[in-house]
Amino acid sequence: MKFTLRQLAIFAATARTGSISRAAELSAISQSAASSSLAEFERQFDVQLFDRVGRSLRLNELGERLLPRAMELLDRADDIEALLHGRAGFGTLDIGATLTIGNYLATLIGAEFLQRHPDARIRLEVHNTATIVQQVAGFELDLGLIEGRSQHPDLVTAPWLDDELVVFCAPSHPMAQRRPATADELLDQPWILREIGSGTRETFDQATRHLERRLDVRLELEHTEAIKRAVESGLGIGCISRMALREAFRRGSLVAIETPWLDLRRRFHFLWHRQKFQTAGMKAFLDLCREMTAGARRSDEIELSFIP
Repeated sequence: MKFTLRQLAIFAATARTGSISRAAELSAISQSAASSSLAEFERQFDVQLFDRVGRSLRLNELGERLLPRAMELLDRADDIEALLHGRAGFGTLDIGATLTIGNYLATLIGAEFLQRHPDARIRLEVHNTATIVQQVAGFELDLGLIEGRSQHPDLVTAPWLDDELVVFCAPSHPMAQRRPATADELLDQPWILREIGSGTRETFDQATRHLERRLDVRLELEHTEAIKRAVESGLGIGCISRMALREAFRRGSLVAIETPWLDLRRRFHFLWHRQKFQTAGMKAFLDLCREMTAGARRSDEIELSFIP
């Protein structure tokens, strides 16, 4: 075999970061050593794996075909090394979660995972659906937990848990006393919504696509808590997951607006790369996600003490 695992690791790190210097940092070697390793790797097989664009490197067609195979081999090598060293832990898991899941489920499931597997490590990134899909596709994340949908051909999506959005307002808002709301009433209101690219916004836009006029979207915010505060202050009405509103509804600081004619149902999904080797740690984390939400028909019905 002409290549080494170190060469594959440098190649993969460069592919993920687009930079030799960043790849060197991730690999804990000098930039000159990383550059030499990558150059020797290409020279051994008389190939070019990257297009040089200014100071950055972008995978060419051959590099894109190689990357998933290299990542799978590196993951398997890590698994073999852990086995030979007799390590019972799962090493580090890179998990990505969309905002609703990340704020209300993923951190708490991660905490339980670490309680059960104290030798494990978790790096959790919280972004919108579009970003998580991109990161899983680029092998930056082992697993994604998303509330939107993915049509990416390189990714596998597996259903997890049903969820539902709900339109809501402040208790002092005139619509708090009207149930159910009509389409015209909703069209006359200023809205505070999640940003385009989020799973929440995708579900909302799909549900309201048949309305005769465009909604008056006054404010777009990335975080659900910010949307709740803005609606509480009377800036407009919003629409986010029932799970994120459960405690506010209980306290009475926010009120649901009934919209039975809107289909605001959706499903949370697991996401991973089709060519990624699924490690024991990944399988254990997926099993725990299912275990801790078992028995709930919908996210806001999860009967766990840590869900507010």
